[in-house]
Amino acid sequence: MTATNVRLHGARTITVDGESRGSLSIMDGKIRASLLGRAHHVDLRDHVIVPGLINAHEHLHLNAIPPLPTSAPFPNSYAWIAAFQTHFRNPGVVAALAVPKTLRLRHGALKNLLAGTTCVGHHDPWHPALNGADFPVALLRDYGWSYALGWPAYGPPVWQSFDATPSDRPWMIHLAEGTDATARAELAQLDAMGCLAPNSVLVHGVGLRERDIDRVIESGAAVVWCPTSNRNLLGRTLDPRRLQAAGRLALGSDSRLSGARDLLEELRVVVDMGALDEREALALATVDAARILRLPRCGHLKAGTQADLLVVVDRGGDAARSVVGVERGQIRAVVRDGVPRIADPDFAEWFEAAGVEAVPVTLDGRPKLLARALADPVVLALEPGLEFASRMERPAREPAFAEGRR
Repeated sequence: MTATNVRLHGARTITVDGESRGSLSIMDGKIRASLLGRAHHVDLRDHVIVPGLINAHEHLHLNAIPPLPTSAPFPNSYAWIAAFQTHFRNPGVVAALAVPKTLRLRHGALKNLLAGTTCVGHHDPWHPALNGADFPVALLRDYGWSYALGWPAYGPPVWQSFDATPSDRPWMIHLAEGTDATARAELAQLDAMGCLAPNSVLVHGVGLRERDIDRVIESGAAVVWCPTSNRNLLGRTLDPRRLQAAGRLALGSDSRLSGARDLLEELRVVVDMGALDEREALALATVDAARILRLPRCGHLKAGTQADLLVVVDRGGDAARSVVGVERGQIRAVVRDGVPRIADPDFAEWFEAAGVEAVPVTLDGRPKLLARALADPVVLALEPGLEFASRMERPAREPAFAEGRR
């Protein structure tokens, strides 16, 4: 029988007000101030609970494509986009792109979920596969976007897209993605078009100068920072400190085609750079991202919000330190809508109480339980480090979503 009421107790929980030692109550997929009736109790002593991470910028369908070998930084995104056209003729890339997009989108979503990300901003045309109720992660919806000022052939035209986006919904564009004069000029161009507003979300921003950052903050706009992708392709990234201090910065992983393996790795990169501490870095992927992307029910754990969270072992000190630097295989549980999706085997009763059938898998050599609805063998085969624990555990038939993949 499915238990809609769950009480997590004994853990330190990161909240918008700091840390809490109180129990966390979940009912019907949401955090509740109190519960009516019986509840399934999960003992999480010596653990830390944090909101599910928000990846503010991803291209979900590109994560199984071999990255472009580079020997020197590109001056801007248009130069590396041109280089990618040749790369896309590489046999390995051709084979990766031959995988139906429906599967590549699910793989990108599963990759995010395995690393504790429960909500993603997918910066590409909407695809019917993203509408499924069984999609591994929640997605940013009802937003506007253009691709880039200098590449109008892909995606909606800039002005029309901006004008059609309600002011209370985010509007996203790759901007100032480079180190040369072309990239440095883009913020002024966007501003002159009337497309710099409080709901404008500028992705990358490597070419932003100090006066440009002044203008971004003044306008109430925000930037999504993808440091690994920037350093791989452009040789440098922006200084995050002023935008972070103003609450105008979120974090994205871009995709494995150019960036980090996942958002956990990106968080480690942020702290290793020395510009931000663990608590500041974690906020970029939780409360700050939720505010910038207009996601009031994500990014924090208070009554009424979605019960999307991850559970890790408490390593002592500031609770954020137990999350930033952890490997995905070390995450104890990832929960969406109050239901465990992947967790360590000792949480089997939680899966059972939630009415979720789970199959044994290994993630980076560690035993895990994965919700069977996510265990499409074809999707799992795309993800390095994830495999069924044994041939006997492979589902007897593929889930219904595997049919009609194209």
